[in-house]
Amino acid sequence: MTVRFAILGAGRIGQVHARAVAATPGARLVAIADPVAEAAEKVARDHGCDIRSIDAIAASGDVDAVAICTPTDTHADLIEQFARAGKAVFCEKPIDLSLPRVRAALATVEAEGATLMVGFNRRFDPDFMALKAAIDAGKIGAVEMITITSRDPGPPPHGYIQVSGGIFRDMTIHDFDMARWLLGEEVETVQAQASVLVDPEIGAMGDYDSANVILATASGRQCVITNSRRATYGYDQRIEVLGSKGMVSARNMAEANIELADGGGFTTPPLLNFFMTRYTAAYANEIAALVAAIAEGAVPPTTGQDGLMALALADAALLSVAEGRVVRLSEVTGQA
Repeated sequence: MTVRFAILGAGRIGQVHARAVAATPGARLVAIADPVAEAAEKVARDHGCDIRSIDAIAASGDVDAVAICTPTDTHADLIEQFARAGKAVFCEKPIDLSLPRVRAALATVEAEGATLMVGFNRRFDPDFMALKAAIDAGKIGAVEMITITSRDPGPPPHGYIQVSGGIFRDMTIHDFDMARWLLGEEVETVQAQASVLVDPEIGAMGDYDSANVILATASGRQCVITNSRRATYGYDQRIEVLGSKGMVSARNMAEANIELADGGGFTTPPLLNFFMTRYTAAYANEIAALVAAIAEGAVPPTTGQDGLMALALADAALLSVAEGRVVRLSEVTGQA
């Protein structure tokens, strides 16, 4: 079976997913949609696909699945449109910035019996998958404490920050999903601190650029997440998991996995400096996982519920910062 894809949005992340689809056995890129003609034409040239409108793709009989790579405020509407059109849907995070709107979109997906996968690509990184496999195999015993470090080389453009939903919904949301995946239990409480240490303009827009979050489950398992919009040494992506029998960690990826020693000491090559190079394999594995789920009629590994819960944790972190207290997740979700 070949899954025929259309990409909605030919921007940076749309191009990433177009390359992933083109490189995935059992997948074929059929169409691209983007209001910017030059962007759509580039993807069409690179991958030999058609340029179509979103409505035309929804009506196309030769499209089995779509990847939604458009601005966040369009995601929920497009999920509903393509669920009703009978297409499998892959959607970049977040589904929406509003929990009620996310719930409404998921209700449509359920009513239509549609397939929805949310783009939490870090679960598909080979190193993080190996780390999870070690946990699941009992190599470190019961998980007790997790530390997730995620720091960008520099902040995104101000125009992006204004529409991103803020650091917790845009950046930390990936770490919230990783925390849920690795903890093995749902988070019960959230405590967050955030400040503006990198760019005062980010603060003027009502956002933060430096944050720490402590998550705790009912059994007492903990996860500490540390985020910054500035890491002068590269794209800093690390995880450490402490268990009752040991520890497993995933280190940063450098341009080459070597260490040089000379009279000046020990040196290593620079870290990879951008998410599109750091997570190239993850994006490919993500699309392959969706293709497999469609072919097998199975539930994708990252679901709409995962998207909902990660957004709820982001909202809880924002509330914690605003009120300076520990927030129970149930306060945000409305569920005891």
